Amino acid sequence: MDWLAALGETPVAQALMRWPVLYIFVNASHILSLGMLVGASVILDLRLLGAFARLPLAETLTVLSRIAAVALGFAVLTGAHLFSVRPLDYATNTAFLIKIVLVLLGTANALAVHRSRDWQAMVAGAPATARLRLAALASLVFWLGALLAGRWIGFL
Repeated sequence: MDWLAALGETPVAQALMRWPVLYIFVNASHILSLGMLVGASVILDLRLLGAFARLPLAETLTVLSRIAAVALGFAVLTGAHLFSVRPLDYATNTAFLIKIVLVLLGTANALAVHRSRDWQAMVAGAPATARLRLAALASLVFWLGALLAGRWIGFL
């Protein structure tokens, strides 16, 4: 656990603790990133499940998956900075640990889907397969669960 405690001594963690306004901006950036990630993912998943049928499938998937990927990168970056301020507290927080597991599952699910032949076929114009619809349901559970767990962190 010494390495965790050492995170709180990094220049970034020290800056976030020294300047509350900086912490507020990083926190707001994290929330914005999460909103973009979850928003894009939910719309993409619902489209795969048959909602928003007027939206062209291939174009919608391409745009929303790119938005979700960039947002995930920013969410991880800003989340790591926020984690560095109180690493020992977060590392023992059940809700935080659940959130991290759900983010990892959501990311693994997205990577598996994007590498699948079904995804490639769908981007080329084929309809969503049952396997992709099942992955969309799992994605909804993972990302919405991560959002809920993240909100729960402050209450434990």
